[in-house]
Amino acid sequence: MLLEGKSVFGGIAIGRLSVYHKKENQVKRSKISDPAAETARFTEAKEKAKEQLSALYEKALKEVGETGAMIFEVHQMMLDDLDYIESITNMIETQQVNAEFAVAATGDNFSAMFAAMEDDYMRERAADVKDISNRVISILHGEEQGGLSNGEPVILLAEDLAPSETVLLDKSKVLSFVTRFGSTNSHTAILARTMNIPALIGVDFPNDADMAFGIVDGYAGKLIINPDETVLAEYRVRQEEEENKKRLLQELKGKENITLDGKKINLYANIGGVADVANVLANDAGGIGLFRSEFLYLESEDYPTEEAQFTAYKTVVENMAGKKVIIRTLDIGADKQVSYFNMEKEENPAMGYRAIRICLDRTDIFKTQLRAIYRASYYGTISIMFPMIISTSEVKKIKELIAEVKAELDSEGIPYKNCEIGIMIETPAAVMISDLLAEEVDFFSIGTNDLTQYTLALDRQNPKLDGIYDAHHEAVLRMLQMVVDNGHKGGCWVGICGELGADISLTETFLKMGFDELSVSPSMILKVREAIRNSRVS
Repeated sequence: MLLEGKSVFGGIAIGRLSVYHKKENQVKRSKISDPAAETARFTEAKEKAKEQLSALYEKALKEVGETGAMIFEVHQMMLDDLDYIESITNMIETQQVNAEFAVAATGDNFSAMFAAMEDDYMRERAADVKDISNRVISILHGEEQGGLSNGEPVILLAEDLAPSETVLLDKSKVLSFVTRFGSTNSHTAILARTMNIPALIGVDFPNDADMAFGIVDGYAGKLIINPDETVLAEYRVRQEEEENKKRLLQELKGKENITLDGKKINLYANIGGVADVANVLANDAGGIGLFRSEFLYLESEDYPTEEAQFTAYKTVVENMAGKKVIIRTLDIGADKQVSYFNMEKEENPAMGYRAIRICLDRTDIFKTQLRAIYRASYYGTISIMFPMIISTSEVKKIKELIAEVKAELDSEGIPYKNCEIGIMIETPAAVMISDLLAEEVDFFSIGTNDLTQYTLALDRQNPKLDGIYDAHHEAVLRMLQMVVDNGHKGGCWVGICGELGADISLTETFLKMGFDELSVSPSMILKVREAIRNSRVS
């Protein structure tokens, strides 16, 4: 069976298919004869669930930091709640029902009770009760949680994967991502690029494909289910050729990003969290050109505290050992929604209440993040970048808030370093006044994904427009040149941190335009370095 979709990262994956199911346990009520034994079954399952959650906490702590891991600690505490436990054990003893039914009924009752509360925080606990109950039921059923078995690595098929779900996955067991929905800019796509594994979206795979053998062709956007021996042999040869190319790229580690005629450029990496730093270092990036700090918010159940953010930023800068780390401040809204922000539904969210507009409106949240960043700056080299800027007045307001934060830190005796200040160029407005903006900041970094969307008036999340979405459009390329020219005239260095930066068909063009820096997925560092070293500018 040959199925087609859209590639979000190239490569060849060969292996078993695993269909990721969101756990919705079907529970039947049955009469039991030994309530004491059934209560013991529940107690044993509850303790095993706590062990699983403890392991998940440690795993998430390493991958996404304390803020993202905190939810698993909360779930452990909820499992020890006396009212929850007594409700289940009383139901088993008085109604003589099976443990699965008692857990499901209690989970439904407690979830409904939380959902009816006025307090936002308590209402959000409704989903948590369902989650822990499903975990216990899965254990009672003898099932694995998280969609992956403990066996061989697999090609993961899913409807789509939310950021919180990807935290639960054992990344070492994923050969490729294939989803029915999603976009080239979804969290799954970003994760695939970071992990350097092929990924497809828009593939209408059959649900009975679970454990079939398959091939993902990330270059052609194909999923082949149960290939014949000839096709399989052909792809095994291609996969081996790909591995050989990767081995050759390793020889570029430690070499300069310099063209044949002597032009140098900085080559940095984009990351979404603390766990990505290992890939940055493994691929020999010169620094981090985009730390997407919004994932600290997306992976948290509540506003991440200053301390949690400080710990994440500090960990990254310390691991980078003096190399530059550019942190982009909170960039939510549009396709990146965070429930606890309680934002109203918008007709056109891509052009709505998002990114710096939220931060300048909700300055308490913004200042918390700025304090955490400046505190972490003491431990390395941090630059700060602000998204979705359209005016000099926004930059001036940001500078006022930075001055307030520095004054607070000074009064508290907390050390920090001065940080380079930069902005994302993502809108035609920012391009057209880039000469004025250059007078206010130290650097520009162009977000080509949004700049292309806004310039061409095309929704980049709409798969129907994929055929006419063109990041190579002359209008986009002219804007890039205008930003470089205006930035340099105003004393700014200029980089690209959008997906276009990794397009090696344009690497030589970017060098000729005069870009000072390119920031790409860690997995693309060596490929782009190779393209730079094979380019000639003059």
